[in-house]
Amino acid sequence: MVLLRPVALLLALVVSELHCLPWFINVSESQGPGTILKFFSLNCSSHTPTLKLLRVQPPTTFFNPPSLTRWQGIYVGKLTLSSSARLDALAVNHYELQLQYTCGNYVMNGPLSVDVQRDPGHIQCVGRFASPAGEIILVPETVTPGARLYTLLLPGLELQGAQMSITSAQDPPYFPGPFSINGQGWLRAPPQGLKGQTQKAFQLQILVRAGPSQSCRGMLIVKVLPASSSQIAFLEQEQNITIPEDLVPGSKVVQVQARGSDVRYEILSPVPCPLFSIGRADGVIRTVAPLELAPAAGAAVTALQVKAFERLRPWASVELHLTVKVRPVNRWPPRCLPALLVTQIPETKPVGTVLSTFTCADPDSPGSTLDYQLRFHSPPGPASLCLNGRVLEVNATLDCDTPGACFQHTASILVLDGGQPLMTTEVPVLVMVTPVNEFSPACVPRTFRVREDAWLDTLLGSVVGTDTDYPQDSIEYYTFGGSATFAVDRLSGEVHLLGTLDYEQQRLYRLTVLVTDHSQDQDPTSHRSGSCTITIEVEDVNDHAPECEPPFQELTIHTSLGRSMEVTKVSCRVPQEPQRLAFSYSIMGGNSQSRFSLQGAILVHNDLMLGPPWPEQPHTYELLIRVADAGPSIPHLSTTATVVVHLVPWRDSTVATRTHRTTVPSVMTPLLVTDTEAFWQPEPWFVVVLTVTSALLLLALGWLLSRLLRGLAQVLPAPSKPAQALLLNSIQGTEESIEGFMESPRKETLQAPSSVMSLQHFDGRAQDSRESPSS
Repeated sequence: MVLLRPVALLLALVVSELHCLPWFINVSESQGPGTILKFFSLNCSSHTPTLKLLRVQPPTTFFNPPSLTRWQGIYVGKLTLSSSARLDALAVNHYELQLQYTCGNYVMNGPLSVDVQRDPGHIQCVGRFASPAGEIILVPETVTPGARLYTLLLPGLELQGAQMSITSAQDPPYFPGPFSINGQGWLRAPPQGLKGQTQKAFQLQILVRAGPSQSCRGMLIVKVLPASSSQIAFLEQEQNITIPEDLVPGSKVVQVQARGSDVRYEILSPVPCPLFSIGRADGVIRTVAPLELAPAAGAAVTALQVKAFERLRPWASVELHLTVKVRPVNRWPPRCLPALLVTQIPETKPVGTVLSTFTCADPDSPGSTLDYQLRFHSPPGPASLCLNGRVLEVNATLDCDTPGACFQHTASILVLDGGQPLMTTEVPVLVMVTPVNEFSPACVPRTFRVREDAWLDTLLGSVVGTDTDYPQDSIEYYTFGGSATFAVDRLSGEVHLLGTLDYEQQRLYRLTVLVTDHSQDQDPTSHRSGSCTITIEVEDVNDHAPECEPPFQELTIHTSLGRSMEVTKVSCRVPQEPQRLAFSYSIMGGNSQSRFSLQGAILVHNDLMLGPPWPEQPHTYELLIRVADAGPSIPHLSTTATVVVHLVPWRDSTVATRTHRTTVPSVMTPLLVTDTEAFWQPEPWFVVVLTVTSALLLLALGWLLSRLLRGLAQVLPAPSKPAQALLLNSIQGTEESIEGFMESPRKETLQAPSSVMSLQHFDGRAQDSRESPSS
């Protein structure tokens, strides 16, 4: 419990400091004695707390010592105004109170600020006028009847239109006539004057009213003094003085001097005097406020009425009229709104568009005429903007479709006043022209040609899009419909091949290319588009070999010596390209002794040999005829047709005839096989490294193998002679069996029949004529 007590006390103090002790209080000056300013809630459960008012700055008795009472376990402090409290915001508007809070051994000091707020509806009589003794006024008996004797000044009444009246009796014969006071507080002498009223004192009760409920009272005592026997006079009369308006407060304007004994000076009019003061002893008139003609109304000419009097005999006095003229001085440059112009406009704004209207004024001479001039900095020259009086307008078309044309204009408005010295103000101007997407992009139709055997991703060409808006290259390309065989690069417009082409299936493609611009407007979503059509022509490539019908023929002919005869006609065509009819024919094999020749597609047997050897037995020729296309298309593809001719020599009893027999149906078509081999060609350095590494590896393996053989030779015992003989016989037997195996195919080959009838199962491949029995 002993340890917990300081913790509880500390918590209570923290709460008191943060929540129970205010730092600032606002109070109206109309609050009177007994007004409660603030309540304090203090928490001190273990001791009896105290709350003291240590001091007040500035010192005053307006505040009572704070009271402290206990209510429901909490101590409540109260701060009130004392019976002498007369708050006046014009006199003192801030008080600093130092409070001390004590709870047991804990003592805390804290400031409390009291701000006195001005109350426009509050009226208060202060000074000696409000005291019981009243304000004493000394006047000579020679005062002019109805002259102003005194000016009653009460703080704040000049703005409220207060009404003043004399409520005390002014009955004769003691009073020579009634004194009067107006709303400005001017107390005037009776119309009858004060002659013969020497040594009299007139008490005047003054009632001041500001509205129906606000009022205060005071007393003025007018004492009449005898006329002075001495002569007091000013050395100069009716002075006119001209001063510049840039005099600082406290500057000397003029010094007036009066002849007399111990003379004192004061300003009678205007009262109060807002611009000038006079030294009471030396008569030096000085400025008390800035003399700017613009803010100070009526400062151009001020009529001063100065009074000089003897200190010991105030009734001995004399007055002097002074006229002070303030000459304007050009000290301040013009002030403009706006002081800085930063704006942005789209490039499509028409000529004459108003950008801004400048409002400038000269603080030294309000309402004076100012001169406006437009000066360009970047780009130079008044091409795009102009100044029409005070209005800045667009002067020319703001075309931003040329690089660096008009994206930013810097200028300044120079404003000159007509004073001396000449004062100027420069208003910076920054006009940023934003681009507008005005024009649609376009592209030119083009025609591309491509071979039908072109590789995938082959570049066919480029679509070139143009746009008048800047930047001109902000174009993207898209394909609209069309074939998926081609693709257009989105940024470059390049047209690439994505699929395979076939001249025989489709020879012409048309693609619609959509060109869209971007980044040409302040609004990133603003786009324009155009389109064009590109034509792609597929070039024919010879990619189909001729096909012969039938691909295999077997004929038997009977010929006589010295005669030539037509054997057969090779009929070939390209089914995929029926228009291709030009072919070349040549015998590639089987034409031994050159007995056959080709005349176009016709196979002719030539038997013009007059002497031996004349074949007496039938002979078979297997001819391989190469058929190739002969048109302009490349590459030239070919096929091979096989013609088997059984030649029967001439006999007397045999009539030369020709027998045609086809052993293979014409539906048999040759098979065209295309074999593409891919190989890898390494770099020369890699081949060298690989060779050296392989050599080293082989050497290492050879060395390792030799070591193993040597080890086995040392471990295994030498074989016996019978074992060696058995091993030798086994080896020889094996060799003989191998030779027998190799000899068997040879014998079967020699015994195989060589009859031409074995061609019944011919598969269409060429055979060498030297393998036939007749050769």
